[in-house]
Amino acid sequence: MPDIFISLKEFDVKITMLGTGAALPDPDRAQSSILVTLENGKNYLFDCGEGSTRQMVKANINPADVPWVFLSHLHYDHVCGLPFFVLSSWVFNREGKLKVFGPKGTQDFVDHSFENGAFRVDIQARAAYPARQKNIEAVRPEVFEVEPGLMYEDEDVKIYIDVVDHIPSEITDCFGIRMEAEGKVVAFSGDTAPCESMIRLAQDADLLIHECTFPESFLKHRAESGVGTFAHTSPLQLGEIARRANVKSLVATHFGHYDSTSPVIKRAAANHLPVDLMGPERLDEVARDIRKSYKGDLRLATDLMRIDL
Repeated sequence: MPDIFISLKEFDVKITMLGTGAALPDPDRAQSSILVTLENGKNYLFDCGEGSTRQMVKANINPADVPWVFLSHLHYDHVCGLPFFVLSSWVFNREGKLKVFGPKGTQDFVDHSFENGAFRVDIQARAAYPARQKNIEAVRPEVFEVEPGLMYEDEDVKIYIDVVDHIPSEITDCFGIRMEAEGKVVAFSGDTAPCESMIRLAQDADLLIHECTFPESFLKHRAESGVGTFAHTSPLQLGEIARRANVKSLVATHFGHYDSTSPVIKRAAANHLPVDLMGPERLDEVARDIRKSYKGDLRLATDLMRIDL
């Protein structure tokens, strides 16, 4: 009889979409954050918007077990959860320093957040207790301000970055990211308008996670009304990017609240979104427009969505 081998291995790379929303405090979506977990248990966090730590715990991940954070850019919906993540990891008994990688300005952000900044009093008070003094290094993140190229590598992963088109470069860089691990490739756009650098980063990826902030109908409204930024990627453009990059699977994320039914969100968005068009049905429009160019595996992200590669 032939030998039969059954693998009990669940995954090589697990991606958890911790937060899939944009800048507003959406009741249904946390802000941008993605956790990548390897089969050996190593965790890598990409962006850390509001709600990311709570979502991590919901996904059964201890924040203290995440040693690396990679920031695509410094807009608040991608970084404002970092202080809470650091402080929570401290009281969850993190051992050693968190390593934070990001563009220029990251060091300043961290310096003004902890012992010499916004949470100085809190840290001083908690550090009076022996247990918190014992792991005080947990509130002293080690920051690496990075430039395009190989950002990080260890025995399991290589992580590359390149500049994408979002915030003006004279203010700070914004990065797209490519992670190679366990024979798999995962690419993450951060926030960006369509650009060749992101297509290169995503080339032949097993998974591309790309922002898709507004549907075509909303972009038309914003262009006519003259409000908001245009440094984002539309569904039609995203389909073309995924096709050109030849990605095996695509996850659209960073939804700009166009699917929300919240009265509060609608009132807040009234100056820059056509609120009469807002609702879950907009996601069908987004999927249809992406599909006009891209015929591969497609998901529209939801919070705590899990993808196994």
